Amino acid sequence: MKPDGIHAMVAYEDMSPGAKKMRDFYALKPDAGIFQKEFGYYSLDLWKSQGHLKPDVTPEEIDELFGFDPPGKHSLGGLGWCEGGFCPVFEEKVLEDSGEYELVQDFAGRSVKYFKNRRQGFMPEYVDHPVKDMKTWEEKCKWRMDPKTPERYEKIKEAMPAAIAAAGEGQVICQQVVGGYMYLRSLMGPLELMYLLYDDPDLVHDCMRTWFQLADTIIAEHQKFVTLDEIFFGEDICYNHGSLISKDMIQEFLFPYYQQLISNAKKRQLDKSRKLYFQLDTDGFSDEVIDLYREGVGMDYLSPFEVASGCDVVRTGKEYPQLLISGGIDKRILASTPEEIDRELERIMPAMKRRGGYIPTCDHGVPAEVSFENYMHYRNRMREYAN
Repeated sequence: MKPDGIHAMVAYEDMSPGAKKMRDFYALKPDAGIFQKEFGYYSLDLWKSQGHLKPDVTPEEIDELFGFDPPGKHSLGGLGWCEGGFCPVFEEKVLEDSGEYELVQDFAGRSVKYFKNRRQGFMPEYVDHPVKDMKTWEEKCKWRMDPKTPERYEKIKEAMPAAIAAAGEGQVICQQVVGGYMYLRSLMGPLELMYLLYDDPDLVHDCMRTWFQLADTIIAEHQKFVTLDEIFFGEDICYNHGSLISKDMIQEFLFPYYQQLISNAKKRQLDKSRKLYFQLDTDGFSDEVIDLYREGVGMDYLSPFEVASGCDVVRTGKEYPQLLISGGIDKRILASTPEEIDRELERIMPAMKRRGGYIPTCDHGVPAEVSFENYMHYRNRMREYAN
């Protein structure tokens, strides 16, 4: 039987073009063609208003304009990203209208202050969070994390044909999961969580057990259809000076659940020979958690390396030659001049291409301060380096 990408890996020559480049990245292949993509944008509306993009420009047209590669990775959801995987989510509604601002209950049950009639493109103010104690956790949120909710399985049924087709092309099949710290923070708030880690550890562990039960159940269901290549945690465990919580807290409240989740997933793989990668997404200065996550949960891949926080993909690439890396292109330099962009790319790209295992992207969403002309200059230079 011809390999189907599920029970056995598709032969390299039978993979789609995007899958070949992505598989070379995961193999840390030196001097391979670099997969071209972007982390995201906060600039598209401005570029449209300036006439650089059509108001109805499609994602496919953007990919062609900027020289991005066809898909090489297919992501599975259902387990949250910056918030828990609630089903059902909270009702979104306006709680208070104060003229210029409005206080809104969002889908994760938080009270959020926005500019009136403008909810995207800036960081809102999070005024309150739903979980204060065991009572509010059970009444407001825990039941929304029930893995047996029928709607979850309807969504899985709808999603699997595309995942099976992507596997048949050799694409990397990636399970996205909200990381434990990001999940707890969305439930309790960043400051409140700090207190509750000390004052109510039983609550925190109950939240994490519930997180694990949902994630393990949904991943198991996905694994009936496909072999996973990667588990990707949206964690945001760092800020500009390092980890937001201590090493001891990470090891006590996060790692036991991560270790069991990853262990269970490895045991269920349809293709037993397949390596299961672990990617961690965190903003901020991430250097100090690299060894912690590599030793604690076998992290293989880190992103997006915010330069303003002190990250440097060239330095980290030398220190950790087996670490997969994406990100690391300074958004501030993209907003400066073409000459400065050239200098930064000349510093990064030759070294990282020789190394392999690197996907360059802006170190977060491309901000509105980056002009269309600068971004096109960057993209044209990247095409030269990437081939």
